[in-house]
Amino acid sequence: MENAKTLQFERPSFSERLKGMLGVDFYRLFHTPLFYIFIVIAALIPALVSMGAMGEGETAGMFTNAWQIIAADSPLYIVHNMGEYANMNMVFIFGGIMVSIFIGHDYRSGYVKQLFTTHAKKEDYMISKTLVSAFSMVCMCFTYLIGGMIAGAATGLPFSIDGGSLVCAILGKVIMSLGWASLYTFINIIFRRKFGISIALCFVLGTGIPVIGAAALVGNTAALNIFLYGSSVQACLSSDFVSVAVCLMNSAVWAVVYNVLGAVILYHRDVY
Repeated sequence: MENAKTLQFERPSFSERLKGMLGVDFYRLFHTPLFYIFIVIAALIPALVSMGAMGEGETAGMFTNAWQIIAADSPLYIVHNMGEYANMNMVFIFGGIMVSIFIGHDYRSGYVKQLFTTHAKKEDYMISKTLVSAFSMVCMCFTYLIGGMIAGAATGLPFSIDGGSLVCAILGKVIMSLGWASLYTFINIIFRRKFGISIALCFVLGTGIPVIGAAALVGNTAALNIFLYGSSVQACLSSDFVSVAVCLMNSAVWAVVYNVLGAVILYHRDVY
């Protein structure tokens, strides 16, 4: 009888807690029109980029290969014009905006208050939101890829490319979704009551303006790979498995750092 009572009041394990929270977050994600809107936006971005490349604007004549809509030819810490920036990295900008809106709704709707009343583990919230946000950006990366191939075919540019480098470039960008998602989740935990600031900050960091500014001063140095934007540019059309390893290590390390810091903040500050 005592054993039965002990089992009855046994606390759920970490995996059980996380599974339950992920189930709720994915349910909410798949029932949120915003998710599908951003998926479509990601697919349309390459078309807009290719129109600019074919026109008379700043990006005109920038592309000589259809795959340049997906990734730059080589790592570019310094962006000299929009044509060099116009690739799958733009997904991380829109991904940050989507994460801000998604988490912001948690606080505006009162979901967080209800959640932390019955679910005290703040780290579970951080991990779940990071994984769901990363999943969203991965989906955006793949719809961008599809849109990019269609846009590339429409421009009439050649698709000739080293297959291994292309796979490494795409894989690197997909992997970086985890690091970016953790950063955006952390930012929205800090500025949970200041929706405008969180969106603006996610946008600025997503564009890589701080790293681009630093690169303008110190040059194209691999030391900038320590930052998310710095390692993201390693996912280019000259990528190899070393580049993928850089993206994986950077993304994983920052995911751990931001999740730990976010959980600490939630434990020590008013979460409502």
